Amino acid sequence: MAGMSPIFRRSEKKSPEERLVTLVGKPGCHLCDDAQEVIEKVCGELGASWEKKDITQDEELYRLYWEQIPVVLVDGAQHDFWKVNEDRLRRALTG
Repeated sequence: MAGMSPIFRRSEKKSPEERLVTLVGKPGCHLCDDAQEVIEKVCGELGASWEKKDITQDEELYRLYWEQIPVVLVDGAQHDFWKVNEDRLRRALTG
């Protein structure tokens, strides 16, 4: 499989406990607060880790996501923005 195109390689399925959800937002953002509630609920139920990053404290995050906050990343890849769908996040974490 080493010489196989990445398109055809299957990645190993991770358990929710091995996943990391990142909420990129800013203080005083009501949509960010709503997103955090969903993330806390889903991650709490599944045992997934999550973290919160302040877009106003990180130039790279600001450049990438300012017009989309809140942004949710799963294992570093963008998953959602503006509104977090609980069922969609749960499916992303359980694969």
